[in-house]
Amino acid sequence: RLPLLVGGTMLYFKALREGLHAMPGADADIRRDLDARAAAEGWPALHAELARVDPQTAARLAAHDAQRIQRALEVFQLSGQPLSAWHRLGAEHAPAAGAWPMVALEPTSRAWLHARIGQRLDQMLADGLLQEVQGLRARGDLSPTLPAMRCVGYRQAWQALDEGRLDLLRDKALAATRQLAKRQLTWLRSVPDRVVIAADARDATAAALLALKRCAQAA
Repeated sequence: RLPLLVGGTMLYFKALREGLHAMPGADADIRRDLDARAAAEGWPALHAELARVDPQTAARLAAHDAQRIQRALEVFQLSGQPLSAWHRLGAEHAPAAGAWPMVALEPTSRAWLHARIGQRLDQMLADGLLQEVQGLRARGDLSPTLPAMRCVGYRQAWQALDEGRLDLLRDKALAATRQLAKRQLTWLRSVPDRVVIAADARDATAAALLALKRCAQAA
């Protein structure tokens, strides 16, 4: 039986296929300092600092990706080495090439992708995304700084409730989801040995199943 790992979080696939070195752990003092600086200067300023010390990591992060910018600067301050260097060390212990084949569903039409993103977001809103976030806020033990609340959709809903601008929720969540999809495609295109399936083709499902069958036979 061939196990399948399905999803869009490229860092997890990279960790599986290439390995990750045992980099420094979290440091509460450094994180508090970075949070304070971000509150005063803004995350884009810290992103610019990251670009000076670790341009490779900064290039793949959005200027407001607080969680990942903070972690990259934290690792650099603790070790004196950029996060990208730690990732390269992990790659030295990676499994053999081809041990974890990747089938990538990549649309050929940006308009098709944007339409599907819009449909998905509208379905989330119809299914009660805003009401869910209202319930999470009412618990009293969550904040918009937590990773779970910073994910796309939830972050924009929380912000809309804070600002009382529910009319802007869909547009902001739509823009953020498009940016996320763009970053995911950038990650995928950096994997030269992936098997590419046109997600917007009529025979996409059949093509994906055939690719998986060939992977199973090769294994």
